[in-house]
Amino acid sequence: MKVIVCGAGLVGTTIARQLAAEGNEVTVIDQSVEQAHKLAESYDLRALVGHASHPDLLDRAGAADADMLIAVTYADEVNMVACEVAHALFKVPTKIARIRAQSYLRPEWSDLFNGEHISIDHIISPEIEVARAIHRRILTPGAFDMIPFAGDRLRLIGVRLTEDCPVLNTPLRQLTELFPGLEINVCGIARGDEVIVPEGDDQLVAGDEIYFVAVTDHVPRAMRLFGHEECEARRLVLAGGGNIGLFLAREIEAQESAVKLKLIEGNRARAEYVAGQLKSSVVIQGDTLDMDILTEAKVQSAEAIIALTNDDEVNILASLLAKRAGCQRAITLVNNPAYENLIGSLGVDVVVNPRSTTVSSILQYVRRGRIRSVHSLRDGAAEVMEAVAVDSSSLLGRPIGELDLPAGLMIGALIRKDDILIVRSDTEIEAGDRMILFVRKEAVKKVEKLFSVRLEFF
Repeated sequence: MKVIVCGAGLVGTTIARQLAAEGNEVTVIDQSVEQAHKLAESYDLRALVGHASHPDLLDRAGAADADMLIAVTYADEVNMVACEVAHALFKVPTKIARIRAQSYLRPEWSDLFNGEHISIDHIISPEIEVARAIHRRILTPGAFDMIPFAGDRLRLIGVRLTEDCPVLNTPLRQLTELFPGLEINVCGIARGDEVIVPEGDDQLVAGDEIYFVAVTDHVPRAMRLFGHEECEARRLVLAGGGNIGLFLAREIEAQESAVKLKLIEGNRARAEYVAGQLKSSVVIQGDTLDMDILTEAKVQSAEAIIALTNDDEVNILASLLAKRAGCQRAITLVNNPAYENLIGSLGVDVVVNPRSTTVSSILQYVRRGRIRSVHSLRDGAAEVMEAVAVDSSSLLGRPIGELDLPAGLMIGALIRKDDILIVRSDTEIEAGDRMILFVRKEAVKKVEKLFSVRLEFF
């Protein structure tokens, strides 16, 4: 596949690097000479310097025979124009644009991107995607990640195991014997820098970060099984009233009526604006790192602080101050990937990376075959996919335990019409089943082929 990526920021670099590593022909356009040269030297891709929306540069990038254009520059308007030029002049089949300004996304302007006016096939809004990702983590206390499927009747959960976990050193195959009726599957284990797709004889050890798929009603029992009995958050402190903070606060007000939310915003004008947009939340204007302000927000009795300012260092320090004051849990927005592996040891419970969230949103449109959704995990080391079994698939008609699946792939659950099936070795796949897959990065291309509708792959 031939892909043009407009913008070499964190998101553009990540998606370009990942697609190039998978054997795609990638060209990146960025205004920074330094960034373009760095990309071309570090990865197997082509980099051009200039304005991503200019026709001559898109022509040099090979837009005439490109399969996809991904516009993720820092300017919404450049992203929109790049997509429109790619459509009008070069007939690029698929165009994806990152749009940050919420004004463009208001319901009354929904016809703007319908193809007749601005030709964008898929819009990615980082602020909305990140806010929803944080909200999902709030819904599952103790989890560092949560991805819902089938209308939230099925969830993939990420949890960190401590010394208190009651099932350490227990072969995974014994979990169903020890806990009959518990509908879960451990699909992945992150141990140090390694991501493992486990087998039945594998055991869990303290420090593992595991991913399991479970019927939603069984999640509380599963969390206790893995040593997590945190209470559901009812008192929240949100630091930062930017687009992410405001959208998240609105989501919580609309869906979590029992939650009491206090929001801290440093800029007075922005604080007044946010207060006017919210119904029941309390907005406090002040410095997030001021202990008096945190005390006024009653952070000492809160179940969680959610730090969402535009400054990574402020988010980290606010989280640590809140935890020291007595706050039970810290969810922290961190843009700089260099901080991610450091702050967990300091006491931050959940790190939210906007780059990973945005990349996941893009990948679902990049992946080929009958793949409906994609979620990137651990900076691209693994992915969770939802894929559909077609009539001609070689996966049909045999127990999963007898299938010759690619190394690095695990089928965790099936969604069959209105039923949720946690996969066991004797489970058989039927045509039309939606499968929840845990895939290591080296198996991604094989999985795409496995779920392609082209007959030669079966």
